[in-house]
Formats: sequence, structure tokens, C-alpha cells
Amino acid sequence: MIPRNKKPENRPADPNFSSGPCAKRPGWNYKTLQTALVGRSHRSSIGKGKLKEVIEYSRKVLEIPEGFVVAIVPASGTGAMEIAMWSLLGARAVDVLIWESFGQRWALDIKQQLKLNSIRKIEAEYGKLPDLSIVDFNSDVVFTWNGTASGVRVPNGNWIETNRRGLTIVDATSAVFAMELPWEKIDVATWSWQKALGGEAAHGMIALGPRAIDRLETYVPDWPIPRLFSLTRNGKLNKNIFEGMTINTPSMLAVEDALDGLKWASEIGGLSSLIERTNRNAEVVSRWVSSTPWIDYLCADSDSRSTTSVVLNIVDQKYLNLDETTQRMVINNMLELLSAEKAGFDLGSHADAPPGFRIWCGCTIECKNLEALFPWLDWVFFEVMKPNE
Repeated sequence: MIPRNKKPENRPADPNFSSGPCAKRPGWNYKTLQTALVGRSHRSSIGKGKLKEVIEYSRKVLEIPEGFVVAIVPASGTGAMEIAMWSLLGARAVDVLIWESFGQRWALDIKQQLKLNSIRKIEAEYGKLPDLSIVDFNSDVVFTWNGTASGVRVPNGNWIETNRRGLTIVDATSAVFAMELPWEKIDVATWSWQKALGGEAAHGMIALGPRAIDRLETYVPDWPIPRLFSLTRNGKLNKNIFEGMTINTPSMLAVEDALDGLKWASEIGGLSSLIERTNRNAEVVSRWVSSTPWIDYLCADSDSRSTTSVVLNIVDQKYLNLDETTQRMVINNMLELLSAEKAGFDLGSHADAPPGFRIWCGCTIECKNLEALFPWLDWVFFEVMKPNE
């Protein structure tokens, strides 16, 4: 084992550990985009064919059941969630689960933009889950499956009522392609291309179950629906959107890149292989954390600990004695050293989270790159915090 105060020699072959946009799949290069439909209309038969192919591959890889419809939507995972909330909320009271910045964002939009009064926020601090037992499934329930900023996820869907009256609207953007999702407990799921499969940004996906479709066709919100958010036509589901006729013009380069990631996922064994790769990466991190006295998880509960966006805090006493401003400066100095050495990029915690590290461990990450990263994290910690030891 390399001493923690000795500069390592081996660097990760791919030092990209960002939690979005995430690392490209192993073996990716620009040649994969040579067949992109650039200079052509996305409304052409071949253009619509590629868009529909993204939808069908997404359905296949994620094992989305019959009865659900899937569409490509604008503005990444955020756009997909906004479309769901603006189109579906208002018929019932709303429970919003908040344990990090994204849940807080949805709650603010529901309260301040949609101006709903019957909203209940069920909250917990960073690193913990709120009390799931008090969720009222007579209400619509809005939550993130995996809290990307906190490294905390719901452990399963057992807490969700099967015979619920309200809808479950799930921000699943850092859970899909990495975790089992119980589709029978989900009415709406949203995600983005830029997360788990390392796609390009600006495009999102939305999957609607039968109960969400029924809500769309039987309920009209009190507010006007912007065209970019509209999923209906003449009071019925606009089926064209779910066949590849996107609401706005997509980037066909990004479409080709999304197809590449989806085909890779299918070729290596589909969802079970993606989950296995993710879990293996998370186990590699766990072994390092267990053997490293200066670092620990923000989430103490292993059952609700994310396997994709793994959030870590420094627990060395010398560091803990510093004020938060100085702690953030220490983290930034460590990150700058890592970046300068080309040993690890974009590892800082979300801006709203406590200072620390966030390491993406999804399926496009290779175990060997994580194993090469950890000696560098040890080295930069001792360089910044303990230069005289």
C-alpha cells in the first residue's frame, strides 16, 4: 500500500467522476457520433425513427412495463419534472419529500409558481431520510428517488401504497440505470440523458403510468400550460409525443450519443448488468472508506445510502475544528490539487450541501479508476491538512 503522504504515480485512466454530466461509457469516442443525423430535420422519417429508437431502447433497458408511455422532453430532468408538476398537480393535496436541494426545489416551485396551498413538506436534514411512514397517499406525492446532492436514497418502494388515490411523481434521474425501480408503485418517473449513461445535457425523459394518463385526460389545472409543458391535445394524451414527435427541436448529435449509451447498456446485459456495475463501484468506495480514518459517508444508514452519487465528509478532528468557510477552502484546495494532477475532476459536493466530496459511481465508471483515485485523495488530504506530518 502506498503511504498516504507519498505522491502516487498511477492515475485513473478516466478521471471524470462528475455527478452530471457523468462519465461516458467505457470505450466511448467521438467516432460514435459519425452516424448522427446532422443537417437533417428531426421530423424526417429517419429523424423520427432515431427519436423513437431512444424511447424504445429506454423502455427495454429500464424494463418499463406495458401501460406506460415514454417521451423525450426539453430541459433535462428539471424540464421533465416541471412538465409533470405543471400538468398533473392541483387535483389533490401534495406531500413533498425533502432531504436535499432538489426536493426543496420542487417544493418551492409547487408553492411559489403553482401557488398550491394544500402542500405539506416532509423534511429531513442532509444525510438522512424523512419519516416515510407519515406520507399520505390520498395526496399526490413528489420526491426524488435518489438525492443526488445528499447521497441519500429511498431504500425500496415498500413504503408506497399500492392502492393509493394520489399520484407518485418521482424524480429518478440519478436512480434509473443503476437501481431497481418498482414501476407498480410509480405513476410518473423523470430522468435526464446526462446522468447514468453519460449522455449529453439539455434533454429529459418522462414515463407516465396509466393513472397519470387518466389524470391528464380527466383534469385540467387552473393555470395555463406552456406549450413546452403540454402533453395533451384536445383533452387527450398527445400520443405523437410518445412516438418521437418531440415538443421542441432536439439535438440530433445528443440523440446519437444517447442511442450509443443505450445500445451499450443493452449489449452488456441490460438493467441487471448496469445495477451490478454500480453496486460493485459502491463497494469499492465502501472498502476505501472503511480503511481510511479521515473520511466517512454523509449518510450513516447503509440501507438508504446512494450507490450512484456517493457523498463523503472529512471527519478528521483537525478539520472539524475549523469553521465552515475554512472547511470549504480546504476542500477547494484539495480539489484544485486533484485537478492539477489530472487525478480526479469535479468531485466537490453540491453547492447547497455540507462541504465534502461527491463521487459518481454509476455504471459508466470503472472500478479500476476508483481504485486509482483513492491514493490521490489520501495524498491531497495530507498535503493540504497535514503538511508537517
